[in-house]
Amino acid sequence: MKLSTKGRYAVMAMVDLTHRNEGRPVALAEIAERQEISLSYLEQLFARLRKGGLVKSVRGPGGGYMLAHSPEQTRISDIILAVDEPIRATRCTPGAPAGCHSNKGRCLTHELWEELGHQIQMYLSSVSLADVCAKRILTSATGMAIPQFTERDASDHILA
Repeated sequence: MKLSTKGRYAVMAMVDLTHRNEGRPVALAEIAERQEISLSYLEQLFARLRKGGLVKSVRGPGGGYMLAHSPEQTRISDIILAVDEPIRATRCTPGAPAGCHSNKGRCLTHELWEELGHQIQMYLSSVSLADVCAKRILTSATGMAIPQFTERDASDHILA
């Protein structure tokens, strides 16, 4: 399973917005520069985030975007779903009785990948913007906070 740039960039931008949240709107150009994301791509993502009720836009001089809810109330899964990023690990359409094989059957490992998708959804639903900003990322195995989470740590946890 791979999370596309749409979901990753939306989360990056929302974390940046949370860090810069000082009671004033933040311009997308500032986020684009800090996160090295195309401004036009961010505009598309923020249109979806606004439609999803996660951000509010402020027009005019000094305008930009603000969080629509507190960082504690904004879940990472909400951000990813708002930009139409499906969280699933199977090729099959979720909830459809037909599988992904040409004969409409399901592959032998369908349940394994479907459960992985459910676990990812549950994990991302358990993490808020505030958790990411404060580096309070929980592991499902221990329930303990990990102060700094590296890519190597992530691969170790996925394989464990």
